[in-house]
Amino acid sequence: MPKNGGAATLAGGVAAPILALTLGHVFSNAVRTLPAVVADVLAADLGLSTEGLAAVTAVFPAAFALAMVPTGVALDRYGVRRTALALLAVGAVGAALAALAGGAAGMLLAQAVLGVGCSGMLMCPVTFAARALPLQRFALWSGVIQAVGNTGMLLSASPLAHLVEWTSWRAGFWASAALAVLAWATVAAFVPEPPPHRGPRRTVWQDAREVVSLARSPALRPLMVFAFASFAAVLGVRGLWGGPWLMEAKGLGRVEASDLLLLCTAALTLGPALAGVVDRLAGHRAALMAGSHAFVALVVLLMAAGGPGGPLASLLGVAVLPPAFDAALLALFGLAISFQVLIFPAARALVPAEQTGRALSAINTSFFGGAAVMQAVSGFAAAAGGGIAAALCTFAAALLLCSFGFLALRPGAVPRPARAP
Repeated sequence: MPKNGGAATLAGGVAAPILALTLGHVFSNAVRTLPAVVADVLAADLGLSTEGLAAVTAVFPAAFALAMVPTGVALDRYGVRRTALALLAVGAVGAALAALAGGAAGMLLAQAVLGVGCSGMLMCPVTFAARALPLQRFALWSGVIQAVGNTGMLLSASPLAHLVEWTSWRAGFWASAALAVLAWATVAAFVPEPPPHRGPRRTVWQDAREVVSLARSPALRPLMVFAFASFAAVLGVRGLWGGPWLMEAKGLGRVEASDLLLLCTAALTLGPALAGVVDRLAGHRAALMAGSHAFVALVVLLMAAGGPGGPLASLLGVAVLPPAFDAALLALFGLAISFQVLIFPAARALVPAEQTGRALSAINTSFFGGAAVMQAVSGFAAAAGGGIAAALCTFAAALLLCSFGFLALRPGAVPRPARAP
């Protein structure tokens, strides 16, 4: 493996280092969606209500969003390898702290550490690919990265649900810590050192200001609005409320609920590749992005409407629609929400290569800042008397509002993808 990036890395092949870095994204997806399948026992052991657990776990995306500015600076200043190794070490510590948590305060600390540690787990492979590949190949690889990374949610569905049933929720976090250590070793073995810095020296403060400036720029502003609700929906439906909804509203056991969530996760794994193919064949990227999120909002509203006493269930003359209805909707949810991956080639096309890490980190700040805000809002909606159905509906409303804002702000901001010759 060459000791520098750029053309040498491209010539030597990018698959091994990109997939090594993507293993960190697998860890991140596994550990942040684990609460969906252990929410009941986790809340009981920590002395929390479901809404209280939502507030505690909302610290993860909040810490993630706050860490994105320094993470973006580190990616451009110190390189992908060093940044990934440092963050994976922090993530492993966070997972261990979660496994050892004896109360709400301990889990709060663990979620904060995990949020910081996971803050670069998607950006590291995406930034590496963006620098090593031409734009057309990067669009393909961004889908591959997202698809492979989403297998972490496969781990937090049925496999970890069985592990929790056999042992305890703590074993799920210990398994996640072991995955972080494996990812660290893989990155150390396969990811090359970055080339020496050849531009003018800049202070860390100047780099941080540039991340903020990029986030506020007219070019990236539509993408920032789009991102605000996008990952919030994934984390809210698949990562937190999906398990309690299936267990409480549909009467499923933990393993049964996890099996249905597994369908959603399988769709999330296949969806990014599908999005890349559709984007390449059809073009009209902005319409695909906004339309997919509007469709997801409809899917979430239908799920809530089919719950106990919901308007759709009442219209059909039943007390509640069967779990098979939710299974179909969760699969559609996973496929459609995956079109969020198109935001990465859209952002990459708007900035020069040397700003890639900072620009993508600015986008990711909105992804996780929105997730933190919406997770807290969904908890308030549930606690106010609407229950889990109301929590789900908050994500549908956010998706509709942010899709409209994206389209309203975007004149010329999201370029049409280049077609292959």
